Amino acid sequence: MGWLGPEEWQAVALSLRVSFWATLVALPIGIFTAYALARWRFPGKQVVNGLVHLPLILPPVVTGYLLLLTFGTTGPVGGLLEKVGIVFAFRWTGAALAAGVMAFPLMVRAIRLSIESVDPKLEEAAATLGASRAWVFVTVTLPLILPGVLAGAILAFAKAMGEFGATITFVSNIPGQTQTLPSAVYAFLQVPGGEGPAMRLVIVSVVIAMGALLLSEVVARRAASRVAGG
Repeated sequence: MGWLGPEEWQAVALSLRVSFWATLVALPIGIFTAYALARWRFPGKQVVNGLVHLPLILPPVVTGYLLLLTFGTTGPVGGLLEKVGIVFAFRWTGAALAAGVMAFPLMVRAIRLSIESVDPKLEEAAATLGASRAWVFVTVTLPLILPGVLAGAILAFAKAMGEFGATITFVSNIPGQTQTLPSAVYAFLQVPGGEGPAMRLVIVSVVIAMGALLLSEVVARRAASRVAGG
């Protein structure tokens, strides 16, 4: 298996899978939420904004426990989902849910800042030509905020890759099923002689995180230049 052992590769592969689906599912919800917070006025807006950013200020273990209470098989949502065959607790899907929740605030913030930088007059001009609100968003707003959307998605992916506290609380640390890269590092450090595999995974984590940050900068700049040029 080369530099990494089979168990280490398994943890890396699972982390990539979890982070990919966490980002993909959260992205449309994040765009909608960011747009609502940036453009709409509605009762309880500050409460919604606080809830969106709550995972950033709560201890990750608390977030994981709340997910377990809500989406566990005995929880109000998890119990209903179990009847249709959807189970999150102690499954890789639960790890994706936890990672998505923890990464969601970073994604929303990046996209919201991009939306707030767009001149509302551009959207109003398109609306006066008879375009619907949805069409204005697709043809005017979305192309202009694309750098922020891409940067937010990449940062969310990187955050999801490093998520530990909420994940291990919600889905435990089951090798091959829920043991993501951070959980594997923790597990290796609990056994004698595990420092080597743990260090290799730490290096992989640093490389992925730095790569994601650099990629977000490159992608955002290229997208911004294309938008400006267009």
